[in-house]
Amino acid sequence: MPVHSLTPILLCLLPVWIILTPGSCHPQLSPCQLIQRSALCNNANLSSVPSGLPHNTEELQLNFNHIQTLQDDSFLGYPSLKTLSFACNSLEKLESNTFQNSKLLESLNLANNKLYIGYAETSYALKKLPGLKALDLSENELHDEFVTILLQNLTSIEYLNLSGNLLQRLDETSFSDLHQLKELDLQRNIMFELDGAFNSNPKLQRLNLAFNYLPCLTDFHMTQLVVLNVSHNFIEWFISNDLNETFQLETLDLSNNKLLFFPFLPSHSKLRNLHLSHNSIRFYDHLTDNGTSLNSTTTVEFYNLKNHMRNVTAQLWDDGLHGDISSLEILDLRGNQVEYFPVGFIQKMPTLSRLQMCTNCLETLNLTSEQFSGSLYELDISNNRLNQIVSDKGTLTTLGNLTYFNLSLNFLERLPSRLFSSLPSLRSVDLSYNHINICLSEEAEISTDSACVDWKNVVSLGQLYLKGCNIKIIPSAAFTGLLLTHLELSDNPRLIIQQSIQTLSRTLQHLGLGNTHIQDFDFSLFTSLKFLNMSQNSLAHLPPSLLNLDLEVLDLRDNRLSTIPSGLANALATKLHIVFLTGNPFNCCQTEWFRTFETTKTINVVGLSDIECEDPLRETYRVQGLQPSVCSEESGESIFWYILLFVPLCFSFVGISIIAVLTFKPKMLQKSIKKRCLKPTSY
Repeated sequence: MPVHSLTPILLCLLPVWIILTPGSCHPQLSPCQLIQRSALCNNANLSSVPSGLPHNTEELQLNFNHIQTLQDDSFLGYPSLKTLSFACNSLEKLESNTFQNSKLLESLNLANNKLYIGYAETSYALKKLPGLKALDLSENELHDEFVTILLQNLTSIEYLNLSGNLLQRLDETSFSDLHQLKELDLQRNIMFELDGAFNSNPKLQRLNLAFNYLPCLTDFHMTQLVVLNVSHNFIEWFISNDLNETFQLETLDLSNNKLLFFPFLPSHSKLRNLHLSHNSIRFYDHLTDNGTSLNSTTTVEFYNLKNHMRNVTAQLWDDGLHGDISSLEILDLRGNQVEYFPVGFIQKMPTLSRLQMCTNCLETLNLTSEQFSGSLYELDISNNRLNQIVSDKGTLTTLGNLTYFNLSLNFLERLPSRLFSSLPSLRSVDLSYNHINICLSEEAEISTDSACVDWKNVVSLGQLYLKGCNIKIIPSAAFTGLLLTHLELSDNPRLIIQQSIQTLSRTLQHLGLGNTHIQDFDFSLFTSLKFLNMSQNSLAHLPPSLLNLDLEVLDLRDNRLSTIPSGLANALATKLHIVFLTGNPFNCCQTEWFRTFETTKTINVVGLSDIECEDPLRETYRVQGLQPSVCSEESGESIFWYILLFVPLCFSFVGISIIAVLTFKPKMLQKSIKKRCLKPTSY
């Protein structure tokens, strides 16, 4: 057939071809986002694994869908899968051959599902993954026996997450096949017993047991462990096994437990971080003093720690029971009952850099006898019972790296002379809520303990907190030679600043003057100021000098402001990021400033819905959503007040007129009375 004879036929078929082309050439919209070899199908309202994805997909995310079952053929088309995530579905089971074609899978996330329903069949599916390294089974309501079955023969697992389940008791069978396990997360279960659960995991390095119900950890012998978190339990005792082998443990977290004693640490370890906050720890060395009662004992016996374990007798107050703390860098003892440090305790930590002792019962801090490490850069003794600090020149020289020093919330009235000026690296000092005054020039030269404090010429000092020290006056030379960026002077009523902080005008960024009763202060020179607290000062108006500042945070709570001038409000709105205004008696009829702040998207008015105002009748309203009628009735209310004012005046005028008439023309009254009343009677 000649070619040109086919032309009419092709022309007839052309419309049909045009109609069919869109359906055959344009692929259907996929619920997944494809990025290189990853398919992201999260929140796609899927009830099954999507088909039609690239054959070479290596990562598939199907989180937050409605998939209940993974079937045998779900992944047959994706043999290259290495990472698979099914978190937050309604997944009940995996059919036994689900992963028959997924030999390369290394990471599987099944968190927050319902695998407690079909755990038995799911266990068969997991056995088909010879290269699986990371498995997340968290929040699946799994019990002890469920986990034992699910983990059988998973010899390649290195990272396992079982947090948020219903595990109560673990024994030697729980993880017996996980010989490659390196990291295990068991937090937020209801565990109260561990009986040889980790004996088959020689490579385990990170173990998280936080938020459980463990009463004690005794015979601790996991020498290979690097990080152990057992915070938020009910642990009363932590006792390490006395081994000659060096423990690799670097971080131990025992915070938020019931410890009465400092933990019985390994004799040989690499411990660097020890977290013991929020327990009931005390030291009991004083019980071995000569004054100890004859009936008291310095030993304690532990009976039946385990059914097969021999009884243990220990000298409870022996310094050696502190274990090896020679590598310790961070010691956190916040929220305990420590009254003193045992003799030589601090000296055992030559590399200590951070000591956190907030909220304890220390009464004396002897920097000389304790012999703190030269590497110490943070010392927090806040909220104790300190009434004395002892130091000498040599000790202060050793503390040349001390950077952060917090002594707030104590009972300090005297400090060693030149305490702060002898610390060349000091950046932050907090003396808030002590009874400390600032030295005058002549007082600063005293070489003994002083009832005032001096920090002149401490060039490194950048943050100084003197909140609630009952300071009345700051000498003019108090901040000479300082380059402070933060100065907190709040809660010092009737504070007289004079010209003392003018020397900080170029460097100061944070200034706290709340509850100082300050009224008029010129901020014009403080061009670097970003944070200003002027709360609780009974301010009736704002200082005009605020216009010159580039403030980011301004606290004006609990003053007596009735309004903010429009010019000042407009200027502040363009600069401020955060402003506090609650607790002021604003005028409901002068709220233009509020609309300015409310419509400026870059400013956060904290407690916006709680800002209140008063109308002329002293009625209180919330400024947000204030009805215009509140002020439109003002004129009517004014007339009402005028009426109340003039009516008594009118009555008074009438009364006075009557009295005048009676006084000066009494005959007129008599005639009137006779005319009206003295009429002849009928009898």
